[in-house]
Amino acid sequence: MLKIAIAVLLLAVVVSLFSGLFFLIRDGGKTNRVVNSLAIRVALSVLLLVLIIIALWHGDLSLNPTP
Repeated sequence: MLKIAIAVLLLAVVVSLFSGLFFLIRDGGKTNRVVNSLAIRVALSVLLLVLIIIALWHGDLSLNPTP
């Protein structure tokens, strides 16, 4: 369940990235939609980072051991 949440958040970050690019090309920087897309992308990235740190702290995720 945790890995699905991480994958969904990563997908949402990528969608926000491309929506910002679309708004930048379409609007030419005349509206605030690019800034809103950036704010959403930063918030999703922070949420993803916090989720990963909490999962590592609780032991739900483990770092890849060296071979």
